Amino acid sequence: QVQLVESGGGLVQAGGSLRLSCAASGTFVRLDVMGWYRQAPGKRRELVADAISGSSTNYADSVKGRFTISRDNLKNTMFLQMNSLKPEDTAVYYCHGSFRSRDYWGQGTQVTVSA
Repeated sequence: QVQLVESGGGLVQAGGSLRLSCAASGTFVRLDVMGWYRQAPGKRRELVADAISGSSTNYADSVKGRFTISRDNLKNTMFLQMNSLKPEDTAVYYCHGSFRSRDYWGQGTQVTVSA
């Protein structure tokens, strides 16, 4: 089993920054993939960024150059540094982990960007 807990969401003005954290725990050595997804009201959940165990990262076009994903594999934690935030970044952000072909999700953390 894998448990994922997010933290770091909140309210910020447009142009501001937030840093999300995800702590993973459970019976595993290292998650194969960790990533961030988000879901805005009335919209489908979408990939924001992910990081494969190692160094490969992938970003949605809408966040490239503004968001940075990072992992601390020793501590099984993941971060999302979000800069130059826009109102359209407002959503619930979910931590995702994949281990042995099974997917795990955190409970989500709200990010609200005011204009």
